[in-house]
Amino acid sequence: MNDATSDVLLIDDPAPRIRRLTLNRPEKRNALNDALRGALFDALREADRSRDVSVIIIRGGGSCFSAGYDLGSPNHDVERSIAKADGWWSRHVVNNWLEMWDMATPIIGQVHGWCLAGGTELAAACDLVYVAEDAQIGYPPVRLMSPPDMQWQTWLMGLRRGMEALLTGDAMSGTDAVTAGMANRAFPVDDLDAAVLAVAERVAKVPPELLALNKRSAHRAMEAMGIRDGIRATADIQALGFHQPPSIEYLKSFAEKGVAAALSERDEQFNDYRESNPATGSTS
Repeated sequence: MNDATSDVLLIDDPAPRIRRLTLNRPEKRNALNDALRGALFDALREADRSRDVSVIIIRGGGSCFSAGYDLGSPNHDVERSIAKADGWWSRHVVNNWLEMWDMATPIIGQVHGWCLAGGTELAAACDLVYVAEDAQIGYPPVRLMSPPDMQWQTWLMGLRRGMEALLTGDAMSGTDAVTAGMANRAFPVDDLDAAVLAVAERVAKVPPELLALNKRSAHRAMEAMGIRDGIRATADIQALGFHQPPSIEYLKSFAEKGVAAALSERDEQFNDYRESNPATGSTS
């Protein structure tokens, strides 16, 4: 077994040909700050280049997968350099979620607890997604900030379920995510580690050359239907959100009230997220 540890990402090989990456900011609900995003993509690229790795698993340490981008710290273009013109943020994060699709190695997302906003984008960029039955998956920023950076909702769940998610910002359970098409299967949270590892071991039995082709064929089929162009187009629409008066006032409130208070005020009228469980932290 090959084990490695950094401040924000844990790396291990729990079985032959399987590389597992564990987001390791549990005190921040694995909020995706510059350090974590940078470490994650460095590790993904290294694993994808390795001839000893056939499958990659991404999971979260602690109570959840990821509560989203870290709104309490500065964010930069850590994954791929991009000019900071209007809309740079959504374009650069979409670049890298699509980079995960383009990797030869299949990537499995293992989701438990909160999976919010940017956390859902990370999960959606994985090739397979397995969830805890009681996971909570949603995109609350649509309520006061903007549409999603990577609008996976309508592509993975269809127009009706995707539209409902975008118009309400409500969370769905892991069980509902499977029904909607966002995830493959749901398991009791205590069984999730073993279940995901069992799937990864089955995938790893296929020669890596064929895995790469099988993965690519699935993505090419979706691209023929326009998924890549569609997601890039909606990333540009996302940038318009920051120019709307409600979004401008909401972002100002981060400095005036603090991020945690602003998020609580947003969720109070819906009685969910921070207001149903204030432990979600200063994210999403």
